[in-house]
Amino acid sequence: MTSTSSDTMQHHRSGKRSGGGPAIAGPRKDDSDRDGGNNPKFDTGTVTKTRPKTKKPNLYRVLLLNDDYTPMEFVVLVLQDVFNKSQEDAMRIMLHVHQKGVGECGVYPYEVAETKVTRVMDTARKNQHPLQCVMEKQ
Repeated sequence: MTSTSSDTMQHHRSGKRSGGGPAIAGPRKDDSDRDGGNNPKFDTGTVTKTRPKTKKPNLYRVLLLNDDYTPMEFVVLVLQDVFNKSQEDAMRIMLHVHQKGVGECGVYPYEVAETKVTRVMDTARKNQHPLQCVMEKQ
């Protein structure tokens, strides 16, 4: 089959190739798609969201106060149970409390410190010991 010059022009305009079936053409971009990324519907910039700075919580020292009646062994057990101290750390803190009159058990955010003070006081009261525990802002 021979093609005429008008057939050739028709094939060229329609995008058909002479070597076979029709060419598959994608959607044609109009000039608004070729503006270098200034078109808002094709914006690929990074969106940054500013967050307010999170303020660190105030910390509180939890302190044990010495008394002449609470057994040292009980204090060591409380330090291990409530404050998760090792045997050695609990002994060191207990001796410090015994010798200096006060000793720090740990530093915590307000709610944690308050809970630990309450646990110490409840445990001491249940065991009929006058052990005192307080917290103070660091």
